[in-house]
Amino acid sequence: MSARKIIIDTDPGQDDAVAILLALASPELELLGISCVAGNVPLALTSKNARIVCELAGRPEVRVFAGCDRPMARPLVTAEHVHGKTGLDGIDLPDPSMPLQDQHSVDFLIETLRTEPAGTVTICPIGPLTNIATAMERAPDIIPRIQEIVLMGGAYFEVGNITPTAEFNIYVDPEAAKIVFGAGVPLTVMPLDVTHKALTTRARVEAFRALPGRVGPAVASWTDFFERYDKEKYGSEGAPLHDPCTVAYLLKPELFSGRHINVEVETGAELTLGMTVADWWRVTTRTPNANFIGGVDADGFFALLTERLARL
Repeated sequence: MSARKIIIDTDPGQDDAVAILLALASPELELLGISCVAGNVPLALTSKNARIVCELAGRPEVRVFAGCDRPMARPLVTAEHVHGKTGLDGIDLPDPSMPLQDQHSVDFLIETLRTEPAGTVTICPIGPLTNIATAMERAPDIIPRIQEIVLMGGAYFEVGNITPTAEFNIYVDPEAAKIVFGAGVPLTVMPLDVTHKALTTRARVEAFRALPGRVGPAVASWTDFFERYDKEKYGSEGAPLHDPCTVAYLLKPELFSGRHINVEVETGAELTLGMTVADWWRVTTRTPNANFIGGVDADGFFALLTERLARL
């Protein structure tokens, strides 16, 4: 069985880094490239951080592209308060020596989707959706060629983590999210409703730290850094590993459960800007457009993650 072709669109971020590592450790996936976007930190840092992660994994041949440096219609909002000034605070890692590709992320996305056979490329966005929506607007012909989009973003029962009603990735560029959610592409969404159930615990972090090589201890160090924010905010035992849920779903969808429902993105209201309005109870007649995930086998998720990180 051939590997599933994927593109990760990302704004690393410690949990983004773990998602990239999980993909690189999994032979079931063929990572065609990493497309970077401004989000957790500005674009210069996200594109640098993606290359740091590839080199940490011993994969300097992976192509990394820099994309949009600001949302489609709004000033950039960043999250250094969570991820630190570099986006990868927690452990000192050397600057990357591998090159950043000359091509813009949006052009890479368009070219790849036009070149690869239709229906064979999955896009895995784990940051704001600016690059994806810009590519869709610039080249609508790519939309039916996408196999699936599996993204981390949004919330419904968990409401918001950057405002009372909005999750960060969607809030940063709600206009982009509205385009992606309305594109008609097969869409699976990992909202806070599921990622807040994929919590680190001390035992899970120490299992990372005990892995041989450099990757496990680096992941443990990143987790030590950013979990302090979530533990204080939510009063939880650990922090959610949001973004690796997307890659884990590609590897073992049976770990997750959800519903195929309608999800709309609010772009016009002051109090609920960026809210993903999920018709979980199917009380409207709006057409379902997303597989909205709500449950995860957390033990199975962390077992998969630990086993794969041990390979790097």
